[in-house]
Amino acid sequence: MATREQVAELKEKMAEERAALVAAARALTREEALAVPVDAEGEEQWTALEQLAHLWEMERSYDSWVRAALAEENPDISEVRPEPVAIPVEEANAHEVADLLRALEVERAYTNGLIDGIPLAGFDRVATSPVFGTLTVLQWLRSFYRHDRQHAAQIQGRKSDYQPRFLGTEPNQRKMRLEQVARRRQPGGN
Repeated sequence: MATREQVAELKEKMAEERAALVAAARALTREEALAVPVDAEGEEQWTALEQLAHLWEMERSYDSWVRAALAEENPDISEVRPEPVAIPVEEANAHEVADLLRALEVERAYTNGLIDGIPLAGFDRVATSPVFGTLTVLQWLRSFYRHDRQHAAQIQGRKSDYQPRFLGTEPNQRKMRLEQVARRRQPGGN
């Protein structure tokens, strides 16, 4: 059973990692925010702006997964569709770091409110993803600070000490996004 200490530690780590991410992003020049690492693959090929938009989208996804786990016994979250964000990854480079940081701040305020409203027993509820397996609400919420740490390192141009544990191989989200955008631009695309 989750404890109040674990929830307090979760919130503390979320605040610490988000502060480090924000500091790294604020330190970027416009050129640095648009730079693409030469030898990177997958998400690491995203610009810092794209990574910030990705974090916004994923925060909204994690929140919707947590809400699904609280509402239903062990839902398949691959069926959960969060509300889209105002600046998706493919449009991020047309915006400023400050725009995306403000959006992340607002989204995090929602997430913190969500956490504060979860009864202690709720942190033990589960949801299943074909990519990550079955995790408790507390484990899903821990993804927030780990994901921030991963992308803060990428924004700083270094390899993260955290790598997500996927079932099977990591999906190439950058490639999937490019393909999705190309399909939408085709006549009759969705």
